[in-house]
Amino acid sequence: MNAKRLACAFAAAALAAAPAFAQPTGAYKAPRNAWGQPDLQGVWTNATITPLERPAQFSTLEISEAEARAMETATAQQNAEGLKPTDPAAKVTDLPVDCGRGFRGTDCGYNSFWTDPGTKVIRINGKPRSSIIVEPANGKLPPMTPEARQRFAQRFGRSNPRAFDGPEMRSLGERCILSFGTSAGPPMLPLLYNNTYEIVQNKDEIAIQVEMVHDVRIVRLNAKPLPASVRQWMGDSIGRWEGDTLVVETSNMRPEQGFRGASGATQKVTERFTRISPTQILYRFTIEDPATYTAPVTGEVAMNATKGPIYEYACHEGNYALEGILGGARELEKQGRTPTSDPVADLAGEGGL
Repeated sequence: MNAKRLACAFAAAALAAAPAFAQPTGAYKAPRNAWGQPDLQGVWTNATITPLERPAQFSTLEISEAEARAMETATAQQNAEGLKPTDPAAKVTDLPVDCGRGFRGTDCGYNSFWTDPGTKVIRINGKPRSSIIVEPANGKLPPMTPEARQRFAQRFGRSNPRAFDGPEMRSLGERCILSFGTSAGPPMLPLLYNNTYEIVQNKDEIAIQVEMVHDVRIVRLNAKPLPASVRQWMGDSIGRWEGDTLVVETSNMRPEQGFRGASGATQKVTERFTRISPTQILYRFTIEDPATYTAPVTGEVAMNATKGPIYEYACHEGNYALEGILGGARELEKQGRTPTSDPVADLAGEGGL
């Protein structure tokens, strides 16, 4: 498919995604602030056990209450298991191969006391959800273009020979620049912990303080976009009001900040914030990047009111862990070995554990 046909198909897919928006029900009217804007101010959390992509056992976006309760019960059991104390006599080599939530081996440093990914599935208009993604309709990320797959493998592949060259090749979270994943946004997605946001408004700007790592994102209302040559962490966010919904369009992100392999340089994210009850904001986002994904990605998250304040996230990775990561790589190179993205595998069997 040539570039023109791909762009047309991409635009058509974006239009097709629009009807999936979960329209607020009832007669709720958001309170107004001093400037007559819908008041989004407060402290909110998007913590949830609903995954980004739809699990194989579900065929629809909305699931039954029984299915939702089963997911929540399994999470509670997992948390209870994770809260059990670790045997103080255990050695690194005694650690479980898989300790849950994607952690393995020496990464099993967190138990449930230190994590807060949420305990409930997303419920919007009272209906539980199986996935954050609502479009594509299957709840899965669309396929990447061949060029994007190659770019992703070169940047993040396990065999990337440059992955340990220097701090610039490490993730933004490891460098304490931005959140792990895309918690800082856009899009603002839940993670393992620190899923809290504080929204503050004035007439011309909206500030979103992100708990994860320490970011404050500024949305300029009815403003002129910056030149394309000016690229910022979290991009250039321009907002406008459409009725009771805040619409934010973000572009000009740095290349390192692309969503799930997308290129921040070509990615555009459109977000919609609609307060649908005194305790909930419906957050909807659409990611468009025809250089990476063959169709747009649209998702919906419930932002639920929570007690403040937001506490400081004292990111230590850039001060301690990053030095260890790079120092370990230099030691392996002295031994004539090439580090990979799995340090346990690098050292296992060599007297390193």
